[in-house]
Amino acid sequence: MKAIVVGGGIGGLAAAVSLRRVGWEVEVRERAAAFGEIGAGVGVMPNALRALAWMGLEDEVRRLGTPRVSGGVRASDGRWLAHVPDVGQEKIIAMHRADLHGVLLRALPPEILFKDAEVTSAEELDADLVVAADGINSRLRAEVLPGAPGPVYAGATAWRGVAPGPHVLPITQTLGPGGEAGVLPLGDGRVCWYLARVAPPAAELDPVALFADWHDPIPELVASTADVIRHDIHHLPPLPTFVSGRVALLGDAAHAMTPYLGQGACMALEDAVTLAVCDGDLARYDAVRRPRTQAVWRGSLLAGRFGIEVRSPLAVAVRNLVFRAVPSKLAVRGMARFTSWEVPGVVTRTGRIPS
Repeated sequence: MKAIVVGGGIGGLAAAVSLRRVGWEVEVRERAAAFGEIGAGVGVMPNALRALAWMGLEDEVRRLGTPRVSGGVRASDGRWLAHVPDVGQEKIIAMHRADLHGVLLRALPPEILFKDAEVTSAEELDADLVVAADGINSRLRAEVLPGAPGPVYAGATAWRGVAPGPHVLPITQTLGPGGEAGVLPLGDGRVCWYLARVAPPAAELDPVALFADWHDPIPELVASTADVIRHDIHHLPPLPTFVSGRVALLGDAAHAMTPYLGQGACMALEDAVTLAVCDGDLARYDAVRRPRTQAVWRGSLLAGRFGIEVRSPLAVAVRNLVFRAVPSKLAVRGMARFTSWEVPGVVTRTGRIPS
């Protein structure tokens, strides 16, 4: 059985690694001139780590990820709203997106990787399975689900970057009026950071000025970063199906979500493993993945409404009071409904049960 994966990002490469593990012949076609990943940091949550463990890549991810550190949620003036000790190797692994992409890329033989290979239609592909991992603006999704909704602006814009080190910092999320910031320390002393702000689409904004009065080291990290990536945040409303004929949608092509739970890449890794253990049964893949990912999509929207979208001083004060009142252990249990995923125990076409 042959699969062609369209898109060489984290989700597409993970799908290729996973499908090869259950015996599929796989090709990956990437339209860019080189395989690579843009962006800054990614938090590899426990659910994503289980997916990577199933692929046989957990040890390499742990080796490249940030060692055990503390973490939590802060207000824009620096006060701690929730403090969670020992976030790190057992709960969240912080790493650069390019490093995670590299782990997946090195797990694949070069001869199955095709760059400068733009795919405009599934009809041109000779394969038993076509994996559409071509992003939020997926051409294949538009082809196979012509009546499905397209991306929607989420009302906020974001900046990402990697600040030079050395820094020794906790993993933090900071919430302020109409904005948020995140800090992901890397093991080599660099720091991946992101900022998000409620704003009209394509607004001309200066992140240095917008976040100048937020707590240290956020202004310093932004000011010291040479290459800053800016993008408006979009999400994909729930689709009626993730499959059509021999085409399976995966990652942002299926369920692009806002970043407020940090689960976008994690969902793509879950998708990849589930697709493999379903072993060609796309109806099963759809039945397993669509409810799960759409629940996380809704949870991320809700997190945004309680986080970045809170703007008035009174509402910010109430939100901060609620955060401080919730015990850390209870907050961790609340997140567990998003991170407690396990690899499905589905019997494959060949009768194997991957473990």
